Order: sequence, then structure tokens, then C-alpha cells
Amino acid sequence: MDKSIPILEATPVSSFRPDKRASDDTNDESHKTSTASPPRMVSPLRTISPFDDFENDWYDDWYDEDAGLNTGSIKGEPSDDVNGETDDSSAAPPLMVTPLQTIRPSDDSNNNCYDVGAGPSTVPVKRGRGRPKGSKKPKKPKTDDPNSRMVESCSDFESRITEVERETGNQEIVGSVLKRFDAVRRRLCQLNHPKHLLTTASTNCTKLGVQTNRRRRIGAVPGVQVGDIFYYWGEMCLVGLHKPTVAGIDYLTAAESAVNGQAATSVVTAGKYDDETEELDTLIYSGHGRKVKHGPPCDQVLQRGNLALEASERRGNDVRVVRREVHNNEKVYIYDGLYMVSRSWIVTGKSGSQEFRFKLVRKPDQPPGYAIWKLVEKLRNHDSIDPREGFILQDLSFGEELLPVHLVNEVDEDDKTIPEDFEYIRSQCYSGMKDDLNVDIQSLGCHNCEGESCSHQNCTCMGKNGGQLPYHKNILVCRKPLIYECGESCTCPIDCPNRLVQTGLKLHLEVFKTTNCGWGLRSWDPIRAGTFICEFAGVSKTKEEVEEDDDYLFDTSRIYHSFIWNYEPQLLREDASAQVSEVINLPTQVLISAKEKGNVGRFMNHSCSPNVFWQPIEYENNGYTYVRIGLFAMKHIPPMTELTYDYGVSSVEKTGEDEVIYRGKKICLCGSVQCRGSFG
Repeated sequence: MDKSIPILEATPVSSFRPDKRASDDTNDESHKTSTASPPRMVSPLRTISPFDDFENDWYDDWYDEDAGLNTGSIKGEPSDDVNGETDDSSAAPPLMVTPLQTIRPSDDSNNNCYDVGAGPSTVPVKRGRGRPKGSKKPKKPKTDDPNSRMVESCSDFESRITEVERETGNQEIVGSVLKRFDAVRRRLCQLNHPKHLLTTASTNCTKLGVQTNRRRRIGAVPGVQVGDIFYYWGEMCLVGLHKPTVAGIDYLTAAESAVNGQAATSVVTAGKYDDETEELDTLIYSGHGRKVKHGPPCDQVLQRGNLALEASERRGNDVRVVRREVHNNEKVYIYDGLYMVSRSWIVTGKSGSQEFRFKLVRKPDQPPGYAIWKLVEKLRNHDSIDPREGFILQDLSFGEELLPVHLVNEVDEDDKTIPEDFEYIRSQCYSGMKDDLNVDIQSLGCHNCEGESCSHQNCTCMGKNGGQLPYHKNILVCRKPLIYECGESCTCPIDCPNRLVQTGLKLHLEVFKTTNCGWGLRSWDPIRAGTFICEFAGVSKTKEEVEEDDDYLFDTSRIYHSFIWNYEPQLLREDASAQVSEVINLPTQVLISAKEKGNVGRFMNHSCSPNVFWQPIEYENNGYTYVRIGLFAMKHIPPMTELTYDYGVSSVEKTGEDEVIYRGKKICLCGSVQCRGSFG
């Protein structure tokens, strides 16, 4: 420090707290210091850390580098100390400090700063930025990282979302946004994108207009249903369920609110603080406040999110609640519907500081959300489920599957009938026939992968799949006309990542009685988009062998409603020509009957708005090539949701220039708003 600088009385460090979204009565006046005061020994100014609420440097801390959220930061900060702001105020010896006039205003409202060498003068001196005036040095151009997948703009990209739909969405738009975000995420995983994978996916979607419900609102969010699940915080941001990128409390400012002052719109439970979350219809939510890693704890302050929740208690407005749970070491966010803040109080927390508590009570007559999660949690944790209503059978597969397949009838508890008209088989039965796919037998199998998984460019099976594995951590990356899995002739181990469909069930599935469609299939586990659910197992047949009344027939030659599931190259700075084809065009018709022999796939019903799709998989066995049908999750599927796929129709009739009628053999009862009226 220049000793010629006079020592001034310093304003307390606690008064420096820049806030981007402060309460409405925040005083923005500049800090002032007295000019005639004896020196004071104060904490060094390097311990002052500005508090940027939640929208500053979240890009570097929000997500981990692969496929999930960072283990930190759910409620308020990018670390796990989230109920407030995290400061590293480690003890340091007191220093003689520079006059506080030299500290740049926290609101960044101007570019003025003070000359340190000028002492306590209040005359502002313009701070120099960039190149000196008159400099002849050329401006250094921004270098473009060739490995970056971040996009700035793309003139030929079609978001297929109107400006009105970006402000207010619907169920179809919400589903489209989530599907497209996850498609980009899966592609980045496949490319082993080095860092900030989820941030890249979320930012690119936002920049190119793949988002909806941008406007903050009180109450339900159009297109988001109670019970919907999210695997990533950014998904909730993109569809407008919870707008802050990290903070656990979302709210309307006075400027945004139709009423006087602030109002809370949504909260997300972090799972690591003093929230009391076990009750199904009530939630004790801990307030937002500062946590100090080193040093005395700080009391929470009635501002920002805390002030908004307190205001919502007085006004009685609806607050959306999202509960975070952990399943198989993955965070899952469950939208539990609308709550109201019934009361608030202050307690002394475990750290000894004063903390806010808010009691939120769930509004009645809403579909179950969190309650379903707690039900299946009990089912998964208990081997015996005899006391359960409608229970019939512990394992319909009779030990064929790695996990038991439960059978229940909650529609008619007195009906204990077991579907005994078929033989349960784990995988497809070929009856000595093979599929004629015109494959060179000599090229079968990857013979240079002995003892190691297929992950190198010289692998034959990798080459058949376009030089990349079709799966990432057991998740399908893209739909393709045909996927090649390793077979009997391959020298790779049985746990090779290119052997997914042939390894059997990995989900707790349940066959249950529906109200009007016979037996159905659902899962106790939440299912992420792209997850392999099961194979459609049965007996391969020729066209001549198929019976007319076979209700359990899978036929690849039927006409299916087209849809886009793969990633869009422009969302990743790839050329549009890199689009992976999703058109299934097998050289021969594949017919599989599960009437006499089959697995859980035979119980999956048809829907014109399905949450599952089928994918043909080729593999080799004893020198012959066969096609299996894998069933994969089209989107994130909450537990106990019926699993359905499109059965297709036999014919299509044109009624106009752009209008067609799908004609099937059976009447459809799926109840979807997009129901075509028939299937099969």
C-alpha cells in the first residue's frame, strides 16, 4: 500500500452485498466514508465476495461433465451449501485497508473508479478499458474453438416453435422441447464432449428458440402435468416450470407481478438441508440464506426468495412444488403440483443462526405425484407384497427374468386369474429359421476385440454402426434403420456396451389390469428417455404362418405414425446433412407372434400417443443373422405410468391433399387427443 494514502474509517464488510434481484425497497445509493476518522483495523478487503444471486457463473458449476447434475447446488448456490450464499471467509490477520472510495460500485452502474494514489479525493477518474486510445495495434480477434459445440445462431434452423408458443406452451410443445434437449445431450455424451455437456445442450436450445413458457407465472404451467419427472435442472428451466438456473425459490418481482410486491411461484427441495419432505401433502421448507464455510454463521434475511414466500403466505397464491429424490444414484425431480404457504416462522438452525421456515400445504383434488413415488419406493424395498391390494403373483416369468415380474389386478380384486394361455420366454424364438438380410457370413463378429469392449475405431461392429457405439451408458443415442449388436462370433466380453437388448430386463416391471384394455405393463422405476425397457419376444413367423386372429402379432410392414426423436445437427454446430435417418426400411418383413410364447412385451398396449418406440436390432448366432425388436423409452416416464407403443395400421387412405385416414383392423381405445380411431 502507498503509505502516503491517509487511513480512513472503513464501512463494515457486511454492508457490501451486491444483489441483482434485491427487494423493492433496496437503497442503491453509493457508499460514503467519513474523511476525518482514526484508523481502524478491519478484515482484508480480499475477503469481500460479491453475492451474485443465481444467474452469474452457473455455467461452470451447475452441471457435471457427463450426464447428470453436479452433486452440489440444488437450492441456492453452485455448491451443496445451497440454502444461501456460500462465502469462504477464512480467518486472516487484520490489515490496514485502502480507502473504500476505491471500491467499484457493486451495481456496475458506471465505469468510474478512483485513483488509488490520489488519496480520499471524491473526484472520479475514468477507468481505462481495452486498448489505449489511438493504439495502432490491431484488435485481437476472438478465436473460435473448433471443438466447441456452443452455437451463437443458425439461420437455416427451424425451431418449429412460434413466438407465442415460446411465451405460453402446451403439452405437445413441452414434450418436444424436452425430447430435443435430451437428444442433444445424448449426442454430446456419445461424442465424449469434454466439459459442460448439459450447459451446452441447454444454452444451444435457448439460443435457437427451443424453449417454452418463458414468462414467469403463478399457478400451473401449460403443458406440464402433475407427476412429470425431470432428470436435469435445466429441463425445468427450458419448459418454464422453475426458471432460476440454480436457486431453489423462484418468484415474481414487483415489476413482474400483477399484484403489489413480490410473490413466490415455485420451490425445489434440495434434499440436503432442514426441509421436512416425508409428508405427502405438507412440506416444511427452509429459507434462503448465507452459509459461511469458515467463520461464524449468518442469520437469514427477509429478502428475495424469503420475502416472496412470506408475501405468498399473506396473499394466498399458489406455489408450485418440485421434490428432488435419488434413484440409482441419479437425481430425479418430481413435479408435485400446487401448494399454498400456510405459515412461516424463524428457528435457530443447527449452526446456531436464525433461519426461516415455511409450511406449504398441497391443494386438494390434484393427481398424485410424490405419493406415487413413495408407494413404489416401499414396493421396491420390500420383497413380500402379499398385503398389497389386488396382488396375484410374485413373478409372472417364473424365474426366467433377472428381476421378478409382478402381476396385480386392482380393477377387480376378487379376480385372481393368471394369464396362462402362453409360455413365458426370455428372448425371441426362431424355430430353426433365419432372417435373410443378405449379410456376408465372413464379416460377422468383431474378431479384434478379444477381452475388451467394443469402443475402438477398428471394431467391425462399431463400423457397422457408423463408427460409434449406438448406446451410451445403456441409453440409446439415436434411432436408426438398423442397429448392429455384438453376437456369438464376437470376441468381446458379455458385458460389452454393444450387447444391450440381449441382456434382459433391468427394470422392475409389473403386469396390471387396465379398466378397458385388458392387461397392461408399467414400471416401478422412473425411466429416462432412451432406456431399453424390454424385447418384444415371441416366435418368428412367415406370412403364411400368421393366424388371422393373432392379437399378439408384431409386424414391421405396418404403417406407423412418423416422428422425430434424434438430435438436430444444427443444435450442435454440425452440418444438417449429418442428420441420422430414422426411417425403418428392412429388406424383409419381420413377423413375431407372442400369442403362444412371449415375454412382458406381449402385455404392452397400443396408443396413438405412445411413450415407447421399437427399434430393430441385428445380431448373429451360430453364423446366422437375426433381427430382434427392442422397445425403448421415447421420453422420461414416471413410475407406475402405463407403457405403450404404436402398433401401426394395415393401410392408409388419402382423403385430401394433406389428409390421410389410418385404417386398422381393431378399434382404438387409447383415449389420446391424437387417437386415429383404429390400429393393427
